[in-house]
Amino acid sequence: MDLDQLTLTHAAADLRAGKVTSTALTTEALTRAKAGADLNAFVTLDEAGALKAARAFDATGDKDQPLGGVPVVIKDNIEVAGLPCSAGTPALQGYVPKADAPVVAKLRAAGAIIIGKTSMHELAFGISGYNTAFKTGAEFGVRNAYDRSLIAGGSSSGTGAAIGARIVAGGLGTDTGGSVRVPGALNGCASLRPTVGRYPQTGIAPISHTRDTAGPMAATIADVELLDRVIAGRDAIQPADLKQVRIGVVRSMLTNLDADTEAAFQAAVVQIKAQGITVVEIEMPQLAELNGQVSFPVALYEAYDDMVAYLRHTGTGISIEALVKDIASPDVKGTYEGLVIPRKLPGPGDTLIDAKPIYDAAIKTARPVLQALYSKTFSGNKLDAIAFPTTPRVAIPSNPDSSSLENFGLFIQNTDPGSNAGIPGIQIPIALGATSKLPIGLELDGPAGSDERLLAIGMALDGVFGRLPAPR
Repeated sequence: MDLDQLTLTHAAADLRAGKVTSTALTTEALTRAKAGADLNAFVTLDEAGALKAARAFDATGDKDQPLGGVPVVIKDNIEVAGLPCSAGTPALQGYVPKADAPVVAKLRAAGAIIIGKTSMHELAFGISGYNTAFKTGAEFGVRNAYDRSLIAGGSSSGTGAAIGARIVAGGLGTDTGGSVRVPGALNGCASLRPTVGRYPQTGIAPISHTRDTAGPMAATIADVELLDRVIAGRDAIQPADLKQVRIGVVRSMLTNLDADTEAAFQAAVVQIKAQGITVVEIEMPQLAELNGQVSFPVALYEAYDDMVAYLRHTGTGISIEALVKDIASPDVKGTYEGLVIPRKLPGPGDTLIDAKPIYDAAIKTARPVLQALYSKTFSGNKLDAIAFPTTPRVAIPSNPDSSSLENFGLFIQNTDPGSNAGIPGIQIPIALGATSKLPIGLELDGPAGSDERLLAIGMALDGVFGRLPAPR
């Protein structure tokens, strides 16, 4: 049983065929999780619960379940019955939900074995995963699967690191502006940010109801398709005929790239063209400007009311003020104290201005215009998707500076616009950097509702790029 090569799809098939037991797979995953404590990938490891579920599956489980007996992980802002759901923040450490979030219930009903809750950027508000609230290793912060001195990306840091490190082959994260795709890119795993509204959001600690969504993360796009199939309750899809695929490349999304990322992306474009995909250069005028009018105004304004409602749902009696008082990470604490709680946004110079009018303009005017720009781009150029480097750089050193506002903006420069338009995007691992030897990802964003078409294209591309080598 080679966990370095294991995928969800192969694990499920081997379990169905009786080639391996769930107890053996789950035991190995737990062993690897404990051996990799220096990753800081887990907040909670449910050894007893996972092994009990695995043994029960081996004894009486339905071998035809899509995920029957397969170990997975869940980000710690998604509720799992009987396990703490901290959202990566101290005030919620003691919150233990009685029921699974609907997305988790779907996985469990399909036979998945949940081995634990994964660590994350505190309250999902960041791209580094450098969280000072929890640690299992010598250093703070979730660490990169390929180099423990570097960031795992965020905010679904632990799920990305656990998959990249070959502890499990799949799990769930959440995504507001890049949070399943950034850690996917930096740890060499695949992921889907679904069209907003495709999955139920109940039982998930929020930032923004307009922008938030749960998202599957896994070893391959075929595995992501399996998770999406279970959550969305649909039939299996087949890989696309790449000769029938048309993809656009937006010049403005090729800025701020490091040398490894630029070389890997250009090589990937050559590879996909060789498979018969049509690639066209396109322009998206005012993309960055429109995105800026939507991005922070929506997230920072909705963060207050949405969190107040979630805290009420938890029944803990914790107020948003008490939650914020205990935030451990300085970057997140500064955002909540300076902007979210007072309902303010940065204004000209060093001023703060009332967020409500800017939020209203973002929702009523700028976001519809952004969505129209995407719609016109896809239809006018007859595109299945647009392609770009998921992150402009490979993973950077993990320390308090990695959570700077500058790094935040840099790492979501390409993932954020599609998030704000509510459209789907898949992250595909394409290479290890020639110099850095670190994972690099390619993202495909498609029109709203085109999740299955994107996954079909991604499944075909699994065969083009292959799986990245396991970390040494």
